[in-house]
Amino acid sequence: MSEINVNAGGVAAADNSSRYFVREHHPENGTMLGFWIYLMSDCLIFACLFATYAVLGRNYAGGKSGAELFELSTVALNTAFLLVSSITYGFAMLAAAKRNVKATQMWLVITGIFGLCFLGLELTEFAQLIHEGYGPSRSGFLTAFFSLVGTHGLHVTFGIVWLVTLLVQLGKHGITPENFRRLSCLSLFWHFLDVVWIGVFTFVYLMGVLP
Repeated sequence: MSEINVNAGGVAAADNSSRYFVREHHPENGTMLGFWIYLMSDCLIFACLFATYAVLGRNYAGGKSGAELFELSTVALNTAFLLVSSITYGFAMLAAAKRNVKATQMWLVITGIFGLCFLGLELTEFAQLIHEGYGPSRSGFLTAFFSLVGTHGLHVTFGIVWLVTLLVQLGKHGITPENFRRLSCLSLFWHFLDVVWIGVFTFVYLMGVLP
């Protein structure tokens, strides 16, 4: 407690020798809650894109349909790349839980490689469609297709940038509580992209080849 001194004028004054310090408070699980809220907002974005595709997916404007444009074997390989990357990220989280920095980094690198393979095949598909004259402005169907699939690919790109940043942070600071929390957030993001892609593969590609 601070002592009360009486000065010459008879006015009581607090002794300034004691100080009060307020420790910054970070709510427990506050970051994860905020990230879940972000994922819910992302769900709304993809829900709008899926709804747009549902409306415009048959508007070919006299051009080719999905059955004539899509190569399911390539798309299936791309799907395998993304699903396997989700498994390898799970191994990274198991290694992080054991505080094994090297193993965590190794599995993150493997995850990033699969993610890059996914993006490479997707960009190749886009380039081939545009080269054949079937770009996003060709029809409502292609506008919706490029918007939905391209937005997902952009999210995967951001995820890889985030992954590389985490690799640098792990190399500098190891598996601190902060880095583990960041790994957990990226894990949610990466698995979320897997779930969205399963919807894209089913709704856009598989249903797109139906007559």
